[in-house]
Amino acid sequence: MTEILTPSQTQVLRLLCDTVVPSLPHPDDSDGFWRRRATDVGTDQGVLTMLAAMPEEQRLALGGLLDVLGAQGFRPTTSQESREQILTTLSLASAQAAAGIGSLTSIILLLTYGAADASGRNPNWTRLGYPGAVSAVPPPDEPAITPIRPDGDLELDADVVVIGSGAGGGLIAGRLAASGARVVVLEAGRYRTEADFHQLELAAYQNSYWRGGPNPTADLNVTLMAGAGLGGGTVINWTNCLKTKDWVRRQWAEDHGLSDVATPAFDKHLDAVWRELSVTDQCSEFNRVHEAMHRGADALGWSFATIYRNWDEKRHDPAIAGHLGFGDPSGAKRSTLKVYLEPAVTEHGARVVDGCHVEKILVENGRAAGAQGRTVDGAAVTVRAPVVVLAAGALESPGVLLRTGIGGPAVGDYLRLHPCTVTMGDYGTDMQAWWGAPQAGLVNEFADVEDGYGFLMESVQYSTGLGASALPFTSGAEHKQALADYRNNGSYIGLIRDHGHGRVTLDASGNTVHWYELTDERDVRMTHRALEAQIRLHHAAGARGIRLLARGIPPWRYGDDLEAYIARAQRVPLRAGGATIFSAHQMGSCRMGADPATSVADPRGELHDTPGVWIGDASAFPTPSGTNPMITIMALASRTAENIKEAAL
Repeated sequence: MTEILTPSQTQVLRLLCDTVVPSLPHPDDSDGFWRRRATDVGTDQGVLTMLAAMPEEQRLALGGLLDVLGAQGFRPTTSQESREQILTTLSLASAQAAAGIGSLTSIILLLTYGAADASGRNPNWTRLGYPGAVSAVPPPDEPAITPIRPDGDLELDADVVVIGSGAGGGLIAGRLAASGARVVVLEAGRYRTEADFHQLELAAYQNSYWRGGPNPTADLNVTLMAGAGLGGGTVINWTNCLKTKDWVRRQWAEDHGLSDVATPAFDKHLDAVWRELSVTDQCSEFNRVHEAMHRGADALGWSFATIYRNWDEKRHDPAIAGHLGFGDPSGAKRSTLKVYLEPAVTEHGARVVDGCHVEKILVENGRAAGAQGRTVDGAAVTVRAPVVVLAAGALESPGVLLRTGIGGPAVGDYLRLHPCTVTMGDYGTDMQAWWGAPQAGLVNEFADVEDGYGFLMESVQYSTGLGASALPFTSGAEHKQALADYRNNGSYIGLIRDHGHGRVTLDASGNTVHWYELTDERDVRMTHRALEAQIRLHHAAGARGIRLLARGIPPWRYGDDLEAYIARAQRVPLRAGGATIFSAHQMGSCRMGADPATSVADPRGELHDTPGVWIGDASAFPTPSGTNPMITIMALASRTAENIKEAAL
């Protein structure tokens, strides 16, 4: 693998790995955690593998950065302190260097603490208190779907072609197939069943997440996470079921022309989805993080709610549910794959082509005529159909329209992300955050604090790799100490309903590029309120330490001035180099509305400028939902499926 870098670059890379995760003397090291270096667990080889998969331009840039580090004195004879100082100095020299060092550091930490060996274990997990995968016997059923995987070029005819198969696309495919339509689903990811899920973080990112896992926006301000595969995000999301808020429904009806969304007609769709997904609150046991959240909310007098989840009670095991973000091997998860797509294929004759990247929509005489794509093996796929449902997700649906040249001036605009800040509370005891559903309770006290805008406070999926890489790196010793205490921590996020928005564009190769700056005055104000609330929640719950995931701010410790810490946290820049900001909810980039100048589809879901093309995913949201969006996506998709049947079938 070393041929992808020069010998000198490879040597610097190995030194960088062992600078980020060094061998350090420590009196309490019975498990070898402190003396274990990154290269001792093969991190350098893992980084080389990841570099080999990168675009050449990016790989060459990182290789050049390694050359600069070498020229600055990054050598085996240089002390740990001196190498750390070189990293700091170079990061301050330019934004580009800081981004490159930050990227390599994050990869090193992700692999060192997230990668598993052939037995599914990582030696660092002992100190972290993480037991690893839980034994699970997958359901004995044979795979319900046999996707079409052509050896050569493929042409199909259908009544409807659905591009994407997540919360929206999967439901629409199921609804239309059940009504008698000949449906073809084109999915960029692969079909995976319970037998393919091994509760391993990095394998899940590689196989079931968009672009292989956490990915930054082009401006590096926000880390994006989205599902990829048959069933989309519903296969790996955290099963938090929240119905669309009344104030959001009124806004969509009054400001964007979706008049029926504010009436009982939309309740019908919400209730149908709720019922079909077997949504329940009987599988939401609290782990110690949820208990702390509940305790803190009670102490502060804030509203707290148990979360309803789309889960099969008969197959429920809370230990397995703790890994559901890596795929559910138990068969308990009621995803669109299980509820809509499998019946569409087995009972109604729908066809699925997986591993197919759709390049463009076919248009003839100004109307939809099908879709054209290419498989991972290079075979051309053409589906002729008078109805096209675009549901590739808010990160990719605008790319299909932009490559086709349809949709109007709003394509790619109004990208909303529900940007999340993250705080960790050290409770001085093993929180066992890996047990139980990632989200079983939430604080909704601040859901509507300013004209329908506000924030939720929720917990997160336990992870060792992403968790380690998200902890800001200052020195090898400080980062190792933070990981040594990791088991005692519980994390909260502040998820804001964003008022501002970003944009999706195309690069020279026709791939989507995502841009987002958290600069809207209301969003900044709401994020600052969310930071304060998270910190107060940890404090009220009894945390002895509180850490904001951000650069340049040390953690609060018991006895420190809490008000001063809150004020300092609110001064952290909300951008690259400041607060770490995540997004697991992407919406609005092909939104519905009455005005073709500011929306892509009309209030029914059909493109303003191209009849027969319908938007069927979260990109159709006129504004963000302000809640975990799955139920809203599916209810809106149910409405769109009904509109398609009335208009075109």
